[in-house]
Amino acid sequence: MTDSGFDLDTLRHSAAHLMAAAVLELFPGAEYGIGPSIEDGFYYDFLLPGGERFSDDDLPRIEARMREIQQRHEAYVRSELARDEALQEFRRLNQRFKVELIERIPKDEVISCYTTGGFFDLCRGPHVPEAGAIPAFALLHPAGAYWHGDETQPMLQRIYGTAWGSQEDLDRYLERLEMARQRDHRRLGRELDLFSLSEELGGGLVLWHPNGATVRTVIEDYWRRVHRRRGYKLVYTPHIAREHLWEVSGHLGFFAEEMYGPMEVEGDRYRIKPMSCPFHILIYKSRQRSYRELPLRLAELAAVYRFQRSGTLHGLLRVRGLTQDDAHIFCTEEQAEQEVAGVLDLVQEMMARFGFHEVEVDLSTKPAKAAGEDRMWELAEAALERAVRGRGMTFKVNPGEGAFYGPKVDIHIRDAMGRRWQCATVQFDFNEPERFQLEYIGDDGSPHRPIMVHRTLLGSMERFFGVLLEHYAGALPVWLSPVQVQLVPVSDDQIGYCREAVDQLEEAGLRAEVYDRPGRQLNAKIRDGQLAKIPYLAVVGRREVEAGSVHLRDTRGGEQVSLTLGELVDRLRTETKPS
Repeated sequence: MTDSGFDLDTLRHSAAHLMAAAVLELFPGAEYGIGPSIEDGFYYDFLLPGGERFSDDDLPRIEARMREIQQRHEAYVRSELARDEALQEFRRLNQRFKVELIERIPKDEVISCYTTGGFFDLCRGPHVPEAGAIPAFALLHPAGAYWHGDETQPMLQRIYGTAWGSQEDLDRYLERLEMARQRDHRRLGRELDLFSLSEELGGGLVLWHPNGATVRTVIEDYWRRVHRRRGYKLVYTPHIAREHLWEVSGHLGFFAEEMYGPMEVEGDRYRIKPMSCPFHILIYKSRQRSYRELPLRLAELAAVYRFQRSGTLHGLLRVRGLTQDDAHIFCTEEQAEQEVAGVLDLVQEMMARFGFHEVEVDLSTKPAKAAGEDRMWELAEAALERAVRGRGMTFKVNPGEGAFYGPKVDIHIRDAMGRRWQCATVQFDFNEPERFQLEYIGDDGSPHRPIMVHRTLLGSMERFFGVLLEHYAGALPVWLSPVQVQLVPVSDDQIGYCREAVDQLEEAGLRAEVYDRPGRQLNAKIRDGQLAKIPYLAVVGRREVEAGSVHLRDTRGGEQVSLTLGELVDRLRTETKPS
């Protein structure tokens, strides 16, 4: 509840109606779709007469009209109509999208509507009593959105806005938005020459440049090292498989719209893989397994491909080609809880290494329609909850929100701006072991069905990379920086010494380079290094060459110190020591 006496959802939903009322006054004849409150704000979808489109310049006009309506203290008036009455009214108003929604409502249902000024809409409410009761709001940006998210339906114009319980809260939120704009990973990717996306290549497909590939390699090497230490077996699997495999796994029935293909090869149909679980299952099935081999933990940095509509693509955060840090654990019932606990320990270890020290957990339980026996669901849900509680993690339960094939925990982190990101997931699966008839021979000599656990820690390399960039505003920790130290010669006379120093640093396992842009003054060279987010600049002049040293500048902390090359190596090795 805010100081205004209303919760944020009520304020934001009311602000959405206020915005729609303003749009109808400024754009007579506009048709409208839906206008819900969302996290941190609200939106409304419109179809403007004559194919008009909202521009950024329209938003101040609409916001000003919203304030005029507030000054008139227009009330939010609720009414109830029979279905046929509602249909008649919205047909009279030429609101086809509302007519379509009403036609889906059972005939005997009474329909709730709200009127705000000249705006009339389907709505359950609640709302504030009158427009002046909304303390603070702002319109943010226009966007396009297909009706029902369907590309075959009309493209509507969406306006996003935000509303808060006080002007102070709104100002803080707008400051966070500006910070997010400055930290946008797409801009940082260009400026730091990390990656690019090209329409010539195709939407949602990432080109990793040398700097970005270096960071990705460091992350992947760390990932492999930690997994081997935790008893995982690393595997590689193909990028395509026979369509029949996806039929057996059930993916074709549930995810066909997200899968690329089919392609025909020698009379057989193949699909590009959207996930790795059937491949890991086939590795498990490649020979008879004994209880002595369990738990078997198979892990892969797997390139997978999933179709996403072009309107949903967003830099690295929403792509079509992604690298999933995928793993599947095959274990006995008795081992299940310990395995989940091991995954949660690994999540905390890895997230802390990347600078995320607090995680939040959502536990999703059995839905109405579910595969597997009740006993297995109870075992799995209890194992998940005990493992989460045992690690002191903050968690909430989402009743009935599990997948049909098993319960799960989703693990979230918060970035420097307080935004919540889902990364890790631990998911039980009672479906695929049955579909593939998985077995192991128990200590009683009889075949048993193993428990199967899907898990991912980073989610996808692309998305996690984007989150890291925005969290650190591009200034990645020293151990992740593509260049950890740049040797900056005061003049060309010191270039030879700088190259020898780089060789020594690289030999020690560090990432170093020589500044080699000609014709630049020292201050400009230092500024270039700072803009490139290089953690350390080692300036070398005549005195440093004579002393076998460097003048080290910490571009983040501001420290400046003279060090010998040996001392520089020791300092950077300590700071980048692998976990």
